[in-house]
Amino acid sequence: MTQAGMLAPAYNPQEVERRWYTYWEEKGYFKAPINEKDKSFSIVMPPPNVTGSLHLGHALDNTMQDILVRWHRLRGEATLWLPGTDHAGIATQARVEEELAKEGLSKYDLGREKFLQRVWEWKHLYGTKITSQLRLLGASCDWSRERFTMDEGCSRAVREVFVRLYEKGLIYRGNYIINWCPHCHTTISDIEVEHEEETGYLYYILYPFKDGEGGIIVATTRPETMLGDTAVAVHPDDERYRDQVGRTLVLPLLNREIPVIADAYVDPDFGTGAVKITPAHDPNDFEVARRHGLPEITVIGRDAVMTEEAGPYAGMERYTCREQVVRDLKAQGFLVKIEEHRHAVGHCYRCHTIIEPLVSQQWFVRMAPLARPAMEAAKEGRVRFVPERFTKIYLNWLENIRDWCISRQLWWGHRIPVWYCQQCGEVICSVDDPEECSACGSTALEQDPDVLDTWFSSALWPFSTMGWPEKTPELKQYYPTSVLVTGRDIIFFWVARMLFMGLEFMREVPFREVLIHGLVLDAQGRKMSKSLGNGVDPIEVIEQYGADTLRFMLVTGNTPGNDLRFRPERLEATRNFCNKIWNAARFVLMNLEGYRPGKYEPEFTLADRWILSRLNGLIAAVTSRLEEYELGQAAELLYDFFWGEFCDWYIELAKPRLYRGNPKEKFTAQQVLLTVLDKSLTLLHPFMPFITEEIWQKLPGSGESIMVSNWPAPDLEAIEPAVEAEMERVMEIVRSIRNLRSEMNVPPGRKAGVILVAGEDHIRQSLVGVASYLETLAQAAPVQVLAELEQPPAKAATAVAAGVKIYLPLEGLIDVGLEISRLVKEVQAVKSELQKVKRKLQNPDFRLKAPAEIVAKEEAKARELEAKEIALTERIEFLRG
Repeated sequence: MTQAGMLAPAYNPQEVERRWYTYWEEKGYFKAPINEKDKSFSIVMPPPNVTGSLHLGHALDNTMQDILVRWHRLRGEATLWLPGTDHAGIATQARVEEELAKEGLSKYDLGREKFLQRVWEWKHLYGTKITSQLRLLGASCDWSRERFTMDEGCSRAVREVFVRLYEKGLIYRGNYIINWCPHCHTTISDIEVEHEEETGYLYYILYPFKDGEGGIIVATTRPETMLGDTAVAVHPDDERYRDQVGRTLVLPLLNREIPVIADAYVDPDFGTGAVKITPAHDPNDFEVARRHGLPEITVIGRDAVMTEEAGPYAGMERYTCREQVVRDLKAQGFLVKIEEHRHAVGHCYRCHTIIEPLVSQQWFVRMAPLARPAMEAAKEGRVRFVPERFTKIYLNWLENIRDWCISRQLWWGHRIPVWYCQQCGEVICSVDDPEECSACGSTALEQDPDVLDTWFSSALWPFSTMGWPEKTPELKQYYPTSVLVTGRDIIFFWVARMLFMGLEFMREVPFREVLIHGLVLDAQGRKMSKSLGNGVDPIEVIEQYGADTLRFMLVTGNTPGNDLRFRPERLEATRNFCNKIWNAARFVLMNLEGYRPGKYEPEFTLADRWILSRLNGLIAAVTSRLEEYELGQAAELLYDFFWGEFCDWYIELAKPRLYRGNPKEKFTAQQVLLTVLDKSLTLLHPFMPFITEEIWQKLPGSGESIMVSNWPAPDLEAIEPAVEAEMERVMEIVRSIRNLRSEMNVPPGRKAGVILVAGEDHIRQSLVGVASYLETLAQAAPVQVLAELEQPPAKAATAVAAGVKIYLPLEGLIDVGLEISRLVKEVQAVKSELQKVKRKLQNPDFRLKAPAEIVAKEEAKARELEAKEIALTERIEFLRG
């Protein structure tokens, strides 16, 4: 804490931010208390990848969480924000394998144990990078409780959950079609497959009947998989094929006999209405095959190379095989035609390789029994999505959910807690490593080599991080958590799975509400990526502008569930706001000389009552917006009030009393300035923690930290709508006078007499009382307030504002002749510029070749110049008249 006093001439975020974060941490302000008497608020941080670095999505997500956490802490609630990182199986293993490759080694050269040792070394070396970056952002989480998805406690929870689900029959091992990434050499779940629209081809192939009488033409996008066909299917209601069902076809190229079957899965309108069935390489075909008892023939291996089952094509890479199959089909007369075709192709979310559906023995979670309670929780309102539209998306996914493949062919991760007895074949699932076979007593046990999907341990995050399966004080006080803040892109990856696991093991939802935010896109609305070169490093932004600028920029204009476009110019605007706050605070502190609370009984003017009314209305509105998770709207309200009302109007109106007022007037102005600044800083603190702390510490009578001060409550009696309306009338009149002075080119510092005509007595009385405001704000002196005006001044600019007629007499104020000459020259310049723009727009080549946005910009410019020419011409006519 520093003594009340002066602020530096300019705000330096680099000097301020690190100092205050260190202070907060050392004081223990982030630590969550265990006190069941207090009202509690809790959030678990979506754990970023342990070896990752902060990106703008993280910055937005954690800024939103920190706003909520700091706000609830200011409200006096026991607050927990629990941080941690994810082991990120595929991503982390891939990074370490890349490093090994630089040494000319592979993981197989090291073996499993030594490889894992290298991964742990990598984790310890780079694992603190992202948490250090979160500190730079200002994240006020309880670092004493930081967790890692593979720490001892989380690992124990993972094993406990696996074993319990296995014993309930909700985890099983079986052959099933899975998504295989040939590059990462592992399975990935359905929701980890990114489907992208691509232009490919539809190949129409003739499958002849065995008896030589005709055949059936099928259409496929993947002719290489035909080598694994075990049937051709048609819709049972398709009249074209009703007589063909049950007949036998001969598979081209391999001459294998396959049946024609009927199944309602077939879309009669796609292609020819007949589809090839390849059970080992298509998830839909796999289900059809199970219904009809068809064999599965694997013709593409895990390395994306054709297997021995592919006959003469064995050993070919899958796409090389496609080209050869098409050539052979054409040569043998089976290729009927090829059509260009747009379709969705599945890619690995991690490396972007096209995935290969394969039948494999894997571990699965049976999802239907877990999904039902999770659906009921949403329908009954026990968990609420913000915005509400995501509830429907969540429920639709659950209604069509498939079993979750949880095994991964990796070494880094939670190894599946299952052992196989090499003596008798017994399968042992255990929380603790078994020493001998429970069936035969043999010690020849071999653990399953696979690891669990990273999202399995992440699904336990809300309760595993608080000590489950033990019954801890943390779970009692902070579970269920209050809200989960997360991106819309991981609702299925993570949010739904946490709900499954929380309801299954805690018998309660893991969070009451889910606040969904969108993605941070570039200015053109594109995802940020290395390939596009449009990524923005938030740490570089913080180094240049400060964390407060980045935080406030990210949250303003952001609405729940919607994507946010990152525009660099918005950073400049937000930095200007920081500077405005700093300069306003500096002005207030410089003018507190002689101020002592209670020195006088304040005598409030209209301006005082107005700003205090607006302040209390702001407190109520910001509190309401935060309760509704409208963080962007709350930030905009604060911006508009502080800059647009406090700085632009009230401070200007307070200056005469500070400089020339009597002691009581000065005291009142000082008290109001200090009150508004103090409460504004507290309202701004969750959004801009560093600059608000630095200023707050300089206020007279400040405490230890703004972080642990009190969130202001609105004084409803101080909210005066009539006063606000009266002041708004003054502001409208001031704006009108300023506009008239600008239009008539009146020198800025020159006083100008103004005549105000108002028919209503109370309005006239009010205007007489605030004549000094017009002088201060609009250089208006003298000000005449009349009920009517029989003869308006011969030369006067006029306007009407808030029902008041305004006259600005020009005689003696400006040299009319010189002003007309200036305006004539300006009109000529505008006409010249307008002609240039019109010539450009009339040029057919320009309209044809220029981008649409450039053409639109020139059209807008032409309209603007035309309007300006009309306005200038009217002003000349007025002055000549």
